[in-house]
Amino acid sequence: MTRKWTADELLEKVRGFQAACVITAGADLDLFTALGSTPMTAEGLAKRITADPRATAVLLDALAALELLVKRGDLYEVPAGIAALLTADSPVNVLAGVRHQGNCLRRWDQLARVVQTGRPARREPSIRGQAGDCESFISAMNSFSGPMVVQIVERLSPLRFQRMLDIGGASGTWTIAFLRAVPEVTAVLFDLPEVMPLARERLARAGLADRVSFVAGDFYTDALPGGADFAWLSAIAHQNSREQNRVLYRKIYSALVAGGSLVIRDVVMDASKTQPVAGALFAVNMLVGTEGGGTFTFDEFAQDLTSAGFTDVDLVHQGQAMDSLIRARKS
Repeated sequence: MTRKWTADELLEKVRGFQAACVITAGADLDLFTALGSTPMTAEGLAKRITADPRATAVLLDALAALELLVKRGDLYEVPAGIAALLTADSPVNVLAGVRHQGNCLRRWDQLARVVQTGRPARREPSIRGQAGDCESFISAMNSFSGPMVVQIVERLSPLRFQRMLDIGGASGTWTIAFLRAVPEVTAVLFDLPEVMPLARERLARAGLADRVSFVAGDFYTDALPGGADFAWLSAIAHQNSREQNRVLYRKIYSALVAGGSLVIRDVVMDASKTQPVAGALFAVNMLVGTEGGGTFTFDEFAQDLTSAGFTDVDLVHQGQAMDSLIRARKS
């Protein structure tokens, strides 16, 4: 049945950007961390974060109206629950995820032009700069993946492999998960050179660096390290066109030993490409952010994997977000 919208409901949807902009600006300015230790006036905070006093006051009042800050007289303070989520020294903060969404927001703002031209949005760095945005992206991917790690590993159990190839492994979230699940195996983490220091640091903190080989490279231009019997491709396929994925799948096929398997974690759409809703919206995120990325159906995945030589392509799990799993084998 078609939903009946009222004008107020529709406009309320459209106004959703306002709160998002207020929150991501606060995160980019790191004002929650600055306020976390002691309440401050707008003028005092503006000096601390090197900002305009009047503009700072307007932003702080908006954050207080959204109940993300508490205002007492001229003083602003961060409630304990928000401090845990948005101050840099909290071990459970989601600052990186919020900042990453702010970067996405700047691209989504150009959606109409992207649709008109067929070209991705112009990238505009945040006030934290390109390096800061890259760090936010890597950390955000770790934060987004963390809550699903246990379930994903369980869905793939029993795990039987000797050497894992983590393609685009970023800071090592999934390498850590699989090495902990199967204590006797080793792994190769493959990603861009600039990502390697963060990956080495995290694997060392986890006490697993001695079981990992770190190989720097670009899977678009370089061959993948060989010798693995299990390849893991997590949240990568959606950034590519189907043609790019076919090339990548062929590289993975060549890198795997005979009898090895590939598992893809990504969004898997239904035949209409309208469900799950999160997947349809994520396709827009890829439209504004990449040359040819998107979200794909299982049939599309299966066709592309088969064309690369894989057999026994199986939908292990279909979820509502970036938690669907596809397994394929090299005969």
